[in-house]
Amino acid sequence: MTTIRSEDVKKLRAETGVGMMDCKKALQDANGDFVRARQILREQGLELMGQQGREASEGRVECYSHHSAKIGAMVEIACNTDFAAKSADFVQFSKDLALHIAAAKPRYIAPENVPAADLDQEREVYRKQLEKEGKPAHIIEKAVEGRLNRFYEENCLLKQAFAKDPTVRVEDLLADLRTKTGENILIKRFSRYEVGAGGA
Repeated sequence: MTTIRSEDVKKLRAETGVGMMDCKKALQDANGDFVRARQILREQGLELMGQQGREASEGRVECYSHHSAKIGAMVEIACNTDFAAKSADFVQFSKDLALHIAAAKPRYIAPENVPAADLDQEREVYRKQLEKEGKPAHIIEKAVEGRLNRFYEENCLLKQAFAKDPTVRVEDLLADLRTKTGENILIKRFSRYEVGAGGA
């Protein structure tokens, strides 16, 4: 049996939007052949989850309030049909995500949502840190990108380790929900509130 690398599973999931377990099984069935694995997913009706163009005009807004009433969060999650929005899996994901946002304090939904000005500022800070640490000039840029990846993992909702199970990322849970519902599910926006924290 062909050994399936986790990197390959992640690549197929990124290309299709299908859940990790389905991608792994497709690669196993295809003996590691990406083209065949995608064909298997299509035959199962799963690859459509990777088509972000499908209209997602239904969904739900979920709220979470900590028992202290000092921290709260609100998130809007969109999908294709009202049927999916009312499903148990979708509702549970929404509740878990609102709780996660309250706990993990994300600033952005995904890396592509980070404003260029924020990225430039982070890069400059990392360069100065590395220079102060005495790192050679030829490795500073590579090290800066490495620290940026850590910045994404700490501040981008999809890249964060899930609060209730740090062994998986929010993006993995989202991909699994797309597989379960057969719909294009998107996290549209969120807000986090904390008494005394200020901000908009």
